[in-house]
Amino acid sequence: MTTRSPGYPYTTLPDATRPGRPRRRPEKLHADKGYDYPRCRRYLYRRGIRARIARRGIEAKTHLGRQRGVVERTISLVLRFKRLGLRYDSTAATLLPLLLLAVTLINFRRLRQATKS
Repeated sequence: MTTRSPGYPYTTLPDATRPGRPRRRPEKLHADKGYDYPRCRRYLYRRGIRARIARRGIEAKTHLGRQRGVVERTISLVLRFKRLGLRYDSTAATLLPLLLLAVTLINFRRLRQATKS
């Protein structure tokens, strides 16, 4: 899912920026101090994922706040639609249309609020 800077979902379809097979793994991972262990970093390095993990005792937890806030806000906005949060049949054929509808409604409501002001 692609989001805009304040965390509003923009699209649910994968970006077609690279030729070839779509990437299955993320390019980088943002995590808090709970994941600052050498084995976690080694695992990510072996899989080709850049780690952005706050170091225990060195970095303040506010450094990751911008990215973390966007992710949490996006998930919160999408999970307001109860059908998405309580899916027992979570196949792509049923989940993607609901997710697309949720993103459309979120952006429509946001656009409507912006034009009222």
